[in-house]
Amino acid sequence: MDFQWVIVFLALGAIVGIMAGLLGIGGGGIMVPALTAIFLAMGIPVEKVVHLALGTSMTSIIMTSLASLRAHHARNGVIWDIVKRMSPGIILGTFLATYLAAYMNSLYLAIFFSAFMAIVSIQMFLNKKPKPARQLTGSKGLFLAGTGIGAISALVSIGGGSLTVPYLSWQNIDLKKAIGTSAAIGLPIALAGTLGYILNGWGISYHIRYTLGFIYLPGVILISVLSFFTAPIGAQLAHKLPVDILKRIFALLLIILSIKMLLSVWH
Repeated sequence: MDFQWVIVFLALGAIVGIMAGLLGIGGGGIMVPALTAIFLAMGIPVEKVVHLALGTSMTSIIMTSLASLRAHHARNGVIWDIVKRMSPGIILGTFLATYLAAYMNSLYLAIFFSAFMAIVSIQMFLNKKPKPARQLTGSKGLFLAGTGIGAISALVSIGGGSLTVPYLSWQNIDLKKAIGTSAAIGLPIALAGTLGYILNGWGISYHIRYTLGFIYLPGVILISVLSFFTAPIGAQLAHKLPVDILKRIFALLLIILSIKMLLSVWH
């Protein structure tokens, strides 16, 4: 890999880590459009560029979700019973959705990603939060919810926080506990998604070295290392900066990045 790309991946990792620490938002919303642009610039064929971006982003989330899980567990912020009951559905939905992603055209994946990010961005911009409307459902309901959350998370390569937190808050779970529990659920999403994107991209050759299925390993390593170190910086800045205003700016940035990604694969 040329030195210029090393710098680009390190810079992306630094930004992802700071945003995750500052706003409590996983990096998929930034990483997938950014990686799509990077891989196109590296000469990856447009037909499979979004697949490589999704797989690389999903694998990069493992490190940040592990760090986030540990931090929330240390503060007793994880309801492990919910994690235990949702995880089988999470793993099933995430893994199966990677098979669907593998057969989808890059353009359709980009359209789905952009539509989802538009919804997330609007909710973030308007600061919409679901009202607690019911008590926690049983194991079957949590399994089905986990399957749906896992499937969508795999198709847009996120840790599931933008889905899991509203879902648990709607079911009368305290917001801080919902965030901590969502952080724990992000790890099985990242692991199942990574495995799925390795298996479904197996045998597909790119002209760049060190790919494993739909995952570009040097990118994963560089992004993960920097995001691990910059996430605590973002967490410190969260106590000093106007987070509500920054969330609105970030929401607009997500929409712009998603539109740019959509246009880049439109052909």
